[in-house]
Amino acid sequence: MTNDKVRTRFAPSPTGFLHIGGARTALFNWLYTRRCGGTFVLRIEDTDQARSTDESTRAILDAMTWLGLNWDEGPYFQAERVGIHREMVQKLIDEGKAYYCTCSPGALEAKRKKALAEGRKPKYDGTCRDRGLIRSPESVVRFRCPDVGVTVMRDLIKGAISFSNEELDDLIIERADGYPTYNFAVVVDDAQMGITHVIRGDDHVNNTPKQMLIYEALGCEVPLFGHVPMILGSDKARLSKRHGATSVMAYQEMGYLPEALVNYLVRLGWSHGDQEIFTMEELIRAFSLEAVGKSAAVFNPEKLLWLNQHYITTYPAEKLVEVATPFWERKGFDVSDGGFVAQAAANLRTRSKTLVEMADSGSFFFREEVDYDPEAAAKFLTPEYAGHLEAVAERIPDIVDYTKDGLEIFLRALAEERGTKLKWIAQALRVALTGKTVSPGIDEVMVTLGKERVIRKIRRAIDQIKAGG
Repeated sequence: MTNDKVRTRFAPSPTGFLHIGGARTALFNWLYTRRCGGTFVLRIEDTDQARSTDESTRAILDAMTWLGLNWDEGPYFQAERVGIHREMVQKLIDEGKAYYCTCSPGALEAKRKKALAEGRKPKYDGTCRDRGLIRSPESVVRFRCPDVGVTVMRDLIKGAISFSNEELDDLIIERADGYPTYNFAVVVDDAQMGITHVIRGDDHVNNTPKQMLIYEALGCEVPLFGHVPMILGSDKARLSKRHGATSVMAYQEMGYLPEALVNYLVRLGWSHGDQEIFTMEELIRAFSLEAVGKSAAVFNPEKLLWLNQHYITTYPAEKLVEVATPFWERKGFDVSDGGFVAQAAANLRTRSKTLVEMADSGSFFFREEVDYDPEAAAKFLTPEYAGHLEAVAERIPDIVDYTKDGLEIFLRALAEERGTKLKWIAQALRVALTGKTVSPGIDEVMVTLGKERVIRKIRRAIDQIKAGG
């Protein structure tokens, strides 16, 4: 199979948000396709009419777009193809490869319990297999699975896996409501869309032999399969909400950058030497299914946080402003001055692990009134420091070199003149301007705030001291 013929797909069900595990599957498909110069197809599997929603579909598309996983075809909607699925079901019925079944749910449950009690596999016993039934309101359609021989899947990640056909079931391929089941619809859609490589989670491994037999029954070429190990939480249980956020867009809301999440997800189960940080271009060049591990990966929130801080620190300035602005805007701050926002973000970037943290720690830049930390105010907004603050406020208008270097020279000279250490003036200023004892460099803060804002904030701090805290 030549590279220019590679066609992959990502086919989520719109019954909720895009899960971290689904995002990694989409990413692996996307990277493999881009490296091969193939076609990446997006298909929404919405035949579960009761649970599928437009909101979930939009959330999936938004998440894919945010991660940068653009698709070449689609999105196709499986529900719009139900007529095609029914034609293929009828084809199998006409060829004797499928049959109608009228066994009630109660009867099937009784058969299942009896089989388990007798130590047998609880598969359908073939009651309706040769009855020659016709369609009725309560009938379903079952695939006539061969009961001898072996089906071998040569998995691109796990290697060859053999399945005894006698262990497989006559699975239902069309429900009584006329809608196809997952295992049938996915085969028809993948076959008709020319999908050459099916890369998906390893929870689908047991579906694969059934699907391979359906491909063969329809006379279609069987694609290559690669099953990606699942993602576990720190307790080695399947990743769930109790381990933290599992929705992709929840990470956007928490202030993570898409590059950080992509970089983290790709390293969950895939490696390239000792390299930890990749650009998307590097990932496309380096990615291969052969390097995907066979065992489950463990989700480590701290590692993701470390990566996110790296990307915030190294993000291009204009992009950082673009992504950080909405977080301050949500707090009700005026972000119309792009230059001011850019300076604030630049001051905070090396100290911020997320954009939420940046917005919280940098609120003092945008808030006219300073929210003083009680302990900080008790220590530094006292009469002992009032004279230092007054001296700074009085002399700021006359400072010609109002830059980081110029302010450092000014503050050092002032400390010497007043017979004190620079750190005491700097800390009193820090609390006056930010409300906290920890912040970016005080000279950086002063440059960003500008002379007028600095003077106003110092005057308020002095008033606070005079009022007795």
